[in-house]
Amino acid sequence: MSEPRLEDIGDYNTLKGEKKRIVWAVIIAGLLIGTIYMIAYKVYNTPAGALPIKDKITVIPLSKSIPIR
Repeated sequence: MSEPRLEDIGDYNTLKGEKKRIVWAVIIAGLLIGTIYMIAYKVYNTPAGALPIKDKITVIPLSKSIPIR
């Protein structure tokens, strides 16, 4: 059994009818789910009791006491 080739697919160049609507529905659904996730992440990601920290860590020194195996 050979694998299908793009040239053998009947609607390779243009999708028509219901197939085209299904493709657009999947694209729009993905965008909507991504937008809802992004909004929920922004709203619910910050803990209520978080303490603000003004100092930035610029360099983290490497410890020489940890043996590398």
